[in-house]
Amino acid sequence: MSLSAAGNSGCHRWFRFVCTTMLLAGLISEIGAAPPAASPLNPSEESENIVVDAAAPSHAFPHFWEQIFGSGRAVLSLRDSYRKDLRRVRDVTEMQYVRCHAIFHDEIGIYGEDAGGNPVYNFTYADQIYDGLLENKVRPFVELSFMPSKLAASQKEHPFWYRPIVAPPKNWNRWEDLIYRFASHLVERYGIDEVSRWYFEVWNEPNIDFWAGEPKERTYYELYDRAARALKHVSPRLRVGGPATAQAAWVDRFIDHCATGAVPVDFVSTHAYANDTSKDIFGTMEVIPRSDMIARAVQKVYKQVKDSRMPSLPIVWSEFNASYMNEVEVTDSPYMGPWLANTIRQCDGLVSSLSYWTFSDVFEEQGVARSPFYGGFGLIAPGGISKASFNVFKLLHQLGTERLEAASASVIVTKLPDGSLALAVWNYSPPGVQGNDRRITLSFKNLGGRRRVRIGLVDRDHGSPLSAWESMGKPPFPSRAQQQALLKAAELPPMEARTLKARSETASTEILLQSQGLALVIVKK
Repeated sequence: MSLSAAGNSGCHRWFRFVCTTMLLAGLISEIGAAPPAASPLNPSEESENIVVDAAAPSHAFPHFWEQIFGSGRAVLSLRDSYRKDLRRVRDVTEMQYVRCHAIFHDEIGIYGEDAGGNPVYNFTYADQIYDGLLENKVRPFVELSFMPSKLAASQKEHPFWYRPIVAPPKNWNRWEDLIYRFASHLVERYGIDEVSRWYFEVWNEPNIDFWAGEPKERTYYELYDRAARALKHVSPRLRVGGPATAQAAWVDRFIDHCATGAVPVDFVSTHAYANDTSKDIFGTMEVIPRSDMIARAVQKVYKQVKDSRMPSLPIVWSEFNASYMNEVEVTDSPYMGPWLANTIRQCDGLVSSLSYWTFSDVFEEQGVARSPFYGGFGLIAPGGISKASFNVFKLLHQLGTERLEAASASVIVTKLPDGSLALAVWNYSPPGVQGNDRRITLSFKNLGGRRRVRIGLVDRDHGSPLSAWESMGKPPFPSRAQQQALLKAAELPPMEARTLKARSETASTEILLQSQGLALVIVKK
């Protein structure tokens, strides 16, 4: 995951988060300064006119942001609460895969050794984990991590609550055999036609404190090479990739390594978070706003792949989010609507998949949740409470699969198979800042008889339980009555029905968007 070391500093992100929280009282703006809590921007209303041409040039628009989701470590998938959240997210998105950490953690028991030091394999819990995903119509995105204690060269642990071991293997041949035995069992149990549709990703963020090999990059390549060849020895149809780095690192060198050594690779993967620094991702001191950071990182990697010896490799962004820290005003708030939509707008055509971290707050990297709203990464808070982000994904799922050109940087215009238009339009403000409301006029051209409009909103008053929780006094452990009230506040209201106002060759409608508000607009005949 993301609460990890920055570059080679030796100080992982979680400690950096704690230090930052102490200094800034948990409130961080786009450029790292704390805005005064009681000094909002001028509340006067702004306005924007957005022209939507239904006959504008278009291109295919696969829903690359909602096909893969991250989650807490693999053993959590055995919980009923995890599976309930999984089904809820699957039902409102195109979720096809779930990526978990730590399938080789000792708590799952895949690898052990007998009294003579010989490997012993046990796939009981692994089978229950993957059976559960498949029964819920979701496939595994298998992250091959972390090191079983009996196989580890040392007991070096990551500081996550569940203490994964991040050391290299004591015996590289046994690591390779572990991967071979594991993959062979999966193929035997589920069949090659099924398992060939999965992804196998070697490790997690080896460039920071999730990998204790020295030197990091060279030892990771040995870890990757052996795993990749073991998988292909089971079947050349199995898909393998890496380097699964933090901060968009190593991709160009990783591809060159694979090309030079004829090492199997079917996709490249990496991570970035919107509050990563330009120094960590680009080696520069420029100030890149949170609204643009993911797109800038994606553009960097896209260019590296296209300039490489393997320019057609798919790019799987196997972790991303607006923050790697626990910021309530970010991941628990309506801010996620404009931020996510704007990120999708900028990354269209540059990635095969963006994997949101995570679908649920059934998640224990910092321990057991101490509040329903603590800045968790998930779309659903503890207690099954939908966050604004859940409803944002629900709205954006309704976008079409054909995208039309539009001049505004605050809109995505798409067309559905039945010819209807579906638009996302938003009012972006940085987290922790009370920006202005914005009155958006949508002016439509070439509608061809489309006049009926439906509008859905996510903002402070629609599809977000955060304000209700704050009005309760932010109870860390809501009563049953309070929980019911939060569940009600989290519901996405029915879409508003309208008819467009016709004006000669155009038709229009107006939407008043709160700061950090997102609207989905569907125009039908």
